Amino acid sequence: MAILDTFSLAGKRALVTGGNRGLGFAFVRGLAEAGAEVAFVARDAEQNAAAVRELEQAGLTTRAFEVDLESEEGPGRAVSAAVEHLGGLDVLVNNAGIALHQPALEISDDDWDQVIGLNLRSLWRTSRAAAAYMKDSGGGTIVNIGSISAIIVNRPQWQPSYNASKAAVHQLTKSLAAEWAQYGIRVNAVAPGYVKTEMAPVDRPEFQRHWIDDAPMKRYALPEEIAPTVVYLASDASSFMTGSVVVIDGGYTLY
Repeated sequence: MAILDTFSLAGKRALVTGGNRGLGFAFVRGLAEAGAEVAFVARDAEQNAAAVRELEQAGLTTRAFEVDLESEEGPGRAVSAAVEHLGGLDVLVNNAGIALHQPALEISDDDWDQVIGLNLRSLWRTSRAAAAYMKDSGGGTIVNIGSISAIIVNRPQWQPSYNASKAAVHQLTKSLAAEWAQYGIRVNAVAPGYVKTEMAPVDRPEFQRHWIDDAPMKRYALPEEIAPTVVYLASDASSFMTGSVVVIDGGYTLY
């Protein structure tokens, strides 16, 4: 196989959680452009439809499902819908997440549980549902979206719930990779730095000093700069990688 062909996702079926905006939308688009059949799930039906229309205008056909991953049936329903409508599942990208900027002495138990629930518990349950299918279907790949917040403590805002959830995602990635390699399931993660999305107000002056000016490249990323690494991890080009966390941060964590 020619080397560039190993990056192709032609014939692969992929599911992206939280795929209707920001990083998730870039991942959906990137996977589809690489040749995969892609479905994505998110809670906002109107935003889902808008995302599908935008992709259609770019010549890409995708499917969207309104799913609440925090509900008990949500993760299983997301995987079942993808399997049913795509005819199988080869790739899962766990992107759905939330960040709350609240100091440790101020965050409520409910807010803590919400962050851990979506960022970790829902990711775990979706991964388990996908792996149960992949195990009996020739294997597959899972790509978890972690964060440099698993490695450093962000400033000037405090967000211990988010940092803890992403650190757990990184370690869970390694644990699942070790357990599921025997089934032909590879599990890797990406750890983006500061990316311009709805979740990260990178342009605000109080954040730019710490988030942008402190980075060697002195800029933030755009979602489409993270998507190629997700495509790589989903493809056969990364066939000997599992349990890895790929940091994409403009050098921020070098200091």
